Amino acid sequence: ISHTWFLSIIQNEFRTGKIDLDSTMELLEKLQIPFGFAHVKHVFKKTVDKRKEHTINIEDFRAIYRTIVHRPEFHELFRLYSPNCKILADTELIEFLRKEQYETEACETTALEIILKYEPIEEVRKRRQMSFEGFIRYLSSEECSVFKNHHRTVYQDMNHPLCDYFISSSHNTYLISDQLIGPSHLWGYTSALLKGCRCLEIDCWDGSNNEPVVYHGHTLTSKIPFHSVIQVIDKYAFVASDYPVVLSLENHCSPKQQEVMADYLENILGDKLLTSTIGDTVVTQLPSPEALKFRILIKNKKVGTIEEGMLRRDLDSHGETGEISDFENISDEDETDEKAPLYPKGDSSKRKSEHKPSAPPRKKAKMKKVKIAIALSDLVVYTKSEKFVSFEHSLANQKCYENNSIGEVRARKFVKHSAKEFVSHTSRFITRIYPKGTRTNSSNYNPQEFWNVGCQMVALNFQTPGVQMELQNGKFLDNGGCGYILKPEFLRNHNSTFTPHSVGRYSKPMSLSIRLISGHQLPPSNLSKTNKADPLVQIEIYGVPEDQAKKKSSVIKSNALSPRWDETFSFTVQVPELALIRFSVEDEISLVANEFLGQYTLPLLSLSKG
Repeated sequence: ISHTWFLSIIQNEFRTGKIDLDSTMELLEKLQIPFGFAHVKHVFKKTVDKRKEHTINIEDFRAIYRTIVHRPEFHELFRLYSPNCKILADTELIEFLRKEQYETEACETTALEIILKYEPIEEVRKRRQMSFEGFIRYLSSEECSVFKNHHRTVYQDMNHPLCDYFISSSHNTYLISDQLIGPSHLWGYTSALLKGCRCLEIDCWDGSNNEPVVYHGHTLTSKIPFHSVIQVIDKYAFVASDYPVVLSLENHCSPKQQEVMADYLENILGDKLLTSTIGDTVVTQLPSPEALKFRILIKNKKVGTIEEGMLRRDLDSHGETGEISDFENISDEDETDEKAPLYPKGDSSKRKSEHKPSAPPRKKAKMKKVKIAIALSDLVVYTKSEKFVSFEHSLANQKCYENNSIGEVRARKFVKHSAKEFVSHTSRFITRIYPKGTRTNSSNYNPQEFWNVGCQMVALNFQTPGVQMELQNGKFLDNGGCGYILKPEFLRNHNSTFTPHSVGRYSKPMSLSIRLISGHQLPPSNLSKTNKADPLVQIEIYGVPEDQAKKKSSVIKSNALSPRWDETFSFTVQVPELALIRFSVEDEISLVANEFLGQYTLPLLSLSKG
């Protein structure tokens, strides 16, 4: 039957006898099979090279199709459940689903749905059966992806306060290359939003003609108008996710241009901009992502309380400014403090600096006043930027809608020396981590160490590929890619005693067994003329320190089309709720060097069985 079906689809193309490479590609597409161009080209060339022609006949095509599509590992599985090795009856398919895919609830309906969706041969479909062709298409589909199907949509409870979620966050979003001389570009915002990022950073500076500009101050990165950035955000904010977007303003503008910013935010974003509390004016806990759907929040310094701002709501506050006392940092190990505002030179005579003995002891600091336009200050509702002093200070003084930004170097010390206090802090307040200033090439730190203590906004340079962004993208695949992931209970509970270094009673050990069967159509090595690679797979677990692990498969010599491993790897994971698993495929170039071919990262608890 499958032979007749196959011929009926392809014979028309062979009316004139032979077809070339392009037609071969088109025909494979028509047969609805995923394939890599390099591999088809390679197999095609191998077929025609013997004959010094550039075309193939119908038998050649069938051989190419079988080479690429009829994978032996699929056939072995099919034969286990099909008595005649040609067809699976619905009952046999159910048995496969229960035994191999751990779908204990699988029944006749499940089997029929799969048959109707994936069986390409009509006669077989009508008999409620599945051919090997259907089986291949089912196994190659999203439904058999290693990523749990129901995690592709929002499935978590979205009614907790904002601080109970990990929030996908970007650093210096306007940069698309390095931090010093590279271009600033609107594409930085578009691409971050399309990847589900929910917290964007905007560095604002006074521009000419009273037009604020966005760029990395005191560097040669190019400038973009503030209003263009807001227009792009307005357009793309809710394409990938319905949940709120936070605009983290790093504000270096004079009060006059801050008013211009406030006007743009209100006029361009309109109703999307959150300008007042939802429900109660007195805020005792943060609203939920659900309650803030389709809203844009401004994160900036704020004069006074939410309540005071709400009383001014209908008054015109243009021309009014307020002052905030702030510590001006003189030295800070190896990170520039991104929140220390820098003023144009001519401005300094107007500001008196006074030395304050009560400043944090970790460095010399003096107090100075920062002027903020009331019009901009009043747009800050649930996300007020507050200078971080210490965990004790926050516990005693900080309000639930005040949040801190802590540089990676300082944050890493806290993880090491006061993890319990850090966890207690992040259970109450939104905490943003940002890369140290010396990462001028836009490199990233490992976000896992800060997720481990519950930091909500772990900001990364989205433009820089590498393991760090792969972990970020993998973590936020979860919950429908909406950019918000509910933190585990032990990172939300105010009385938690969890620390990543000694998980104690919070451990829920899970044993994980992974059978690495095969690869298919891997990207061929850049260094190979013959479409070959010597692939190996690394399986890595990222999580609390105790769960960090890495295992490596053997190397399969010169086979990028269909390497076969059949190796089993076992892991024990203490805190599965925080763990990510990363599969990295590499080509062994020499005994000391591997070339990266591709990777896939996902949360351990989103891993499908089967």
